[in-house]
Amino acid sequence: MAIKHPVYYEHIHTCKQTGARLGRVHTPHGTFDTPAFMPVGTAATVKGMSPEEVSEMGANIILSNTYHLWLRPGSKIVAGAGGLHKFMNWPGAVLTDSGGFQVFSLAKPKNIKEEGVMFNSHIDGAKKFLTPELSMEIQNDLGADIIMAFDECCPYPSEYEYAKRSLERTTRWLGRCIEAHKNTDNQALFGIIQGSMYKDLRKMSAEQITSFDLPGFAIGGLSVGEPKDIFLDILGSTVPHMPEDKPRYLMGVGTPDYLIEGSINGIDMFDCVVPTRMGRHGTIMTDKGRKIIRDQKYADCYEPMDPVCDCYACRNFTAAYVRHLLKANEMFGLRLCTYHNIHFLLKLMERIREAIAEDRLADFAKEFYEGYYNQN
Repeated sequence: MAIKHPVYYEHIHTCKQTGARLGRVHTPHGTFDTPAFMPVGTAATVKGMSPEEVSEMGANIILSNTYHLWLRPGSKIVAGAGGLHKFMNWPGAVLTDSGGFQVFSLAKPKNIKEEGVMFNSHIDGAKKFLTPELSMEIQNDLGADIIMAFDECCPYPSEYEYAKRSLERTTRWLGRCIEAHKNTDNQALFGIIQGSMYKDLRKMSAEQITSFDLPGFAIGGLSVGEPKDIFLDILGSTVPHMPEDKPRYLMGVGTPDYLIEGSINGIDMFDCVVPTRMGRHGTIMTDKGRKIIRDQKYADCYEPMDPVCDCYACRNFTAAYVRHLLKANEMFGLRLCTYHNIHFLLKLMERIREAIAEDRLADFAKEFYEGYYNQN
């Protein structure tokens, strides 16, 4: 008998042009339509934005970071506040990653062992040891609706034998995560498929990870520096090995072209720090590609940053004004760029969902790319 999970997927429509899927993910803190982009609130805040602003833009789920919240303020502090939802005053769904990606970027290969990973904190250099069991304890404390299994994320490039050992360890760690996960009534644990850039290893990992009766599955270790053609090839060969009745999450992806391609390939959930990071550097996303608002050419541009955008920033302020704020190191300028970028990606996902519903996602992609790749 299948386990009843606190998070489940509802399929609505399959695009006849592409096979992309329109759906809904139900969680203890509400429902979100898919394909969906999840704004990243690393330290229990989407940088520069209030929860109300993020919600008003249309986000119904955000992502927070296990590693960062473990180190500061500490998961017990968050638990004492009643969990992340109350701590950060966010009414919608929350997903926490396992901390694996951050840990492996800090750890030396020799410190990755079967028991867990030894690494130095980026804050004070103190030695830390993270295990599958501890990752589950932290995420249970944080109280997110969706929590991620502790996995080993291979760097690009990786040797075949290393990638094989790594994916097999990720499978064993998933078993330990399942054993350690305590709050199964309110938190859904997702497994993560690894295997680097090798199709047979991705298939092997998908078969192993999806053999567990979990409410959802993710693809990790993509968009880590590999060329786009390899990314698309591995993505396209991995998704068919994932269940159709559960949400599919592509981790760490957030540029417009990758969101469109991911959706075409049947992905339901995406996340990335790109919109907030770009915003803090005075760069915005548009249908015509990136605009660096800090550039001199916008000094006397009295149009909105993106003339076709209806976000708060573009409705109320000119590019010249925002550039002035950026050059004067006024934080409001960074907030306006960040606001626009999150709004842009959330609206892009709305357009993608509409195109799927109308069986024209391939046409939408073609039209979008004509402007995106042919910038004036």
